[in-house]
Amino acid sequence: MDFARQQRDPTKHVIGIVFVVLIHVLVIYALMTGLARTVVEVIKKPLSATIVDEIRAPPPPPPPPKKIVETPKVQAPAETYVPPPDIPVAAPTTAPVISAPTTTLPTEPHVIAPPVVAPPAPPAPAPPKPAVRRGIARVSGDDLVYPRAAIRAGIEKGRVLARVMIDEKGHVTEVTIVSAEPPRHFDKTVIDGLKEWTFKADGEKYVAEIEVNFVIKN
Repeated sequence: MDFARQQRDPTKHVIGIVFVVLIHVLVIYALMTGLARTVVEVIKKPLSATIVDEIRAPPPPPPPPKKIVETPKVQAPAETYVPPPDIPVAAPTTAPVISAPTTTLPTEPHVIAPPVVAPPAPPAPAPPKPAVRRGIARVSGDDLVYPRAAIRAGIEKGRVLARVMIDEKGHVTEVTIVSAEPPRHFDKTVIDGLKEWTFKADGEKYVAEIEVNFVIKN
């Protein structure tokens, strides 16, 4: 049987109509018996709602403070040096060697001659002192005075070269006239004046030449 024929079957339509009629009959019966009023009164009753506070648990107590426990530092024991045990070294055993005796002539020992050290050079000798010193300076003594006899003779200037002997203390012991211009007018003045002079002591006697010039000062 196909689907179109099933839809056109009158028995199915009759059952649906009967089911709808029964529903309407039940609704009418309920209205007539007051069942609907009971339902409306139930709905009209006030609804009461209660608010239930949430029971909160007390806060947990704070955690106890952590204790910091410091572990004591253990110093490592100092390492002691332990010398290694002495291991005896076995001397190598060698088989005895039999060799023919050889005769060697004694040789003279080689002697190494010590290096020749040159002797230190002697200090350079001091330059020899001149036999006659010139240009020496006096230490004390007055200037020589122009002789009056030369002035009366009209001599305006003069020059005398004298040789003096000086002792270890610088004193003049002897005066000798080497040359004089003009001669004999200034000799006595030079000899008497130089004997009063003193010169630098040299620790020994020496000879010096002194030149004296005479000039009339106007």
